[in-house]
Amino acid sequence: MAGMADTATIYHNQRCNTSRTVLGLIREAGIEPTVVKYLETPPSRDGLRKLLDDAGLKPSEAIRKKEAAYKELRLAQASEDELLKAMVDNPILIERPIVVTDKGTVLARPATKVNEVL
Repeated sequence: MAGMADTATIYHNQRCNTSRTVLGLIREAGIEPTVVKYLETPPSRDGLRKLLDDAGLKPSEAIRKKEAAYKELRLAQASEDELLKAMVDNPILIERPIVVTDKGTVLARPATKVNEVL
């Protein structure tokens, strides 16, 4: 198919239903993605900043507000920089899945949003 992405990287949590769905959609598109288990190998501060910038997101738009750590760390009033630091220090706070292809970067929520970069 012309115009499809050649490669993909997914920042994946295998316990997340949306993340598993997106992984399946990428594979259905004929791409075997690089799977980054970001809870085991979290991105650096600069790496996470680049992912968010490429997706057009601020840290406040890509943080899991329902996660226990969000309340424990009292992040509701935190600055964007403080949120970014919290996400690097506590990768469970990073909303998932983030997908990177040669066509762009998206936070694939809902899962069908991945189609924008395939």
